[in-house]
Amino acid sequence: MKDYLQTQIRHVLDDLGDVPDDFAVSLEAPAREEHGDLATNTALRLGSILEDNPRSIAETVAEKLRDRVDPRRVKSVEVAGPGFINFRFAQDYLFEGLADLLAEGDDFGHTDVGSGQQALVEYVSANPTGPLNVGHGRNAVLGDTIANLLEWTGYDVTREYYFNDAGRQMRVLAQSVRARYEALVSEDVTTKALTLDDDTTVEVPDSFPEDGYLGEYIIDIAEQVYEEHGASLLTTESLAPFQEAAEEAIFAEIEATLQRLNIEMDGYANEQALHDEGTVQEVIDGLTEAGLTYEDEGALWLKTTTFGKEKDTVLVKQSGEPTYRTPDIAYHKTKFERGFDLMIDVFGADHHAAYPDVLNAIDVLGYDKEKVEVVLYQFVTLVRGEEPVKMSTRRANYVTLDNLIDEVGEDVTRFFFLMRSPDTHLNFDLELAQEESEKNPVFYLQYAHARICSVIDKAEEVGFSYDEDANLSLLTHEDEIALIKELLRFPRALQNAADARAPHFVPNYLRDVATAFSQFYDNCQIIGEDEDLATARMHLALAAKTVLKNGLTVLGISAPRNM
Repeated sequence: MKDYLQTQIRHVLDDLGDVPDDFAVSLEAPAREEHGDLATNTALRLGSILEDNPRSIAETVAEKLRDRVDPRRVKSVEVAGPGFINFRFAQDYLFEGLADLLAEGDDFGHTDVGSGQQALVEYVSANPTGPLNVGHGRNAVLGDTIANLLEWTGYDVTREYYFNDAGRQMRVLAQSVRARYEALVSEDVTTKALTLDDDTTVEVPDSFPEDGYLGEYIIDIAEQVYEEHGASLLTTESLAPFQEAAEEAIFAEIEATLQRLNIEMDGYANEQALHDEGTVQEVIDGLTEAGLTYEDEGALWLKTTTFGKEKDTVLVKQSGEPTYRTPDIAYHKTKFERGFDLMIDVFGADHHAAYPDVLNAIDVLGYDKEKVEVVLYQFVTLVRGEEPVKMSTRRANYVTLDNLIDEVGEDVTRFFFLMRSPDTHLNFDLELAQEESEKNPVFYLQYAHARICSVIDKAEEVGFSYDEDANLSLLTHEDEIALIKELLRFPRALQNAADARAPHFVPNYLRDVATAFSQFYDNCQIIGEDEDLATARMHLALAAKTVLKNGLTVLGISAPRNM
């Protein structure tokens, strides 16, 4: 309906003249139901442009709209207040929309806005140095749900995981595994004490790097290396076998964790390939040719002050090793070369200072940086009640995502990561997550779906069938109409969430659906009612079930039949 009314309003504005072609017509649901189903402030915004009283403009626009709109779709066009124009939907429009919903079923909510466009969503992108933690979990679920939303709105989506497998981090990982391996093989290994951030100490082999990885998963990997190679690697100088073993083991664990959350990547990209294929050097050469690099104290610098930053940024260290920004620029170069129309990066808030350098460098290299969008998310604090929680783990010295899933389950984990806007800090309340009541928002939605399934099953037991044609025009009770209106908002709700890269819009919308169904079910009897009316109400219940199921599917969450 929004699209239809925007088109009609635009035609009227064109007839008025003096309205700029780029004037955007906005429509929103009024805060109060008595003000209609949709409202526009177009006349208020045109007051200064047309140099006329907004109320007068609204009266003129409304009068012309009454002659244009289809009365089977729009019941009334009303002017209110200083110049708002309010619209009320016709019941025929609602009944036709409900019939379309029932006919589309599992496809209801899909739109073709992004049809013909290729989108790449990069998310997770955790380096293979240890198990995924809770912060990685929010990244993973946000990215995956954004990808789902883009697919539901017509895009051809590729999900990609990029990781740094070159440079210092991976070298330290390999050194950590090697030190643990040497301790397994040699009988005379001496140890040293490392002091941790919390002032506790831990005994490690003398060859263990000062900033090495201390999780017991490192010992597990070392044991695997020993089982495969015995003592044959004790004299090798190469770190390659230890790094390869660590990457393989850690990635296997990462992929298993993601699968638990119903996340499957379409592809992987890695830093080493960017070096091997010469893409990193191409980036350095291109930025140098553009006059944006210089050498100082043995390092190569990028003139980020050109883009408004207070300081320039190192591209290549004195050691000759690129900083992480350099391969990131190269990676984005490959995204453009693969022809994507839209590229979305999901990053933690700690990337806020770095990603503009990457986008500005891409722009200098001749690519349209406007095709790249960055979704920054704030970090997660686990709480029980109001107290922060530290969860111990055998696998690492931090909270792993698997720990969290073990405690609250896959569906709850995904849902809680999606409840808040990405740009707000998330307190993940473990007590609430485990509660089986309406206070738990995911339980509330899943229970609503299961409740509808139960209603449908009971109705079918007494002879109701969806094979019968339903007279939907019998659904005139105010709670029936309210539920129909809520259900028909679903495609627009998904489109808004996709456009804003805001998955949290969907849980909020689904809660409104569940609440509207509960109100309908409490006040509109089905079994024992007149057969025609009962059949119509059964179809309305099925429509509510469909929307809840489709919405939960977008969120990557199950829609149980029983609870």
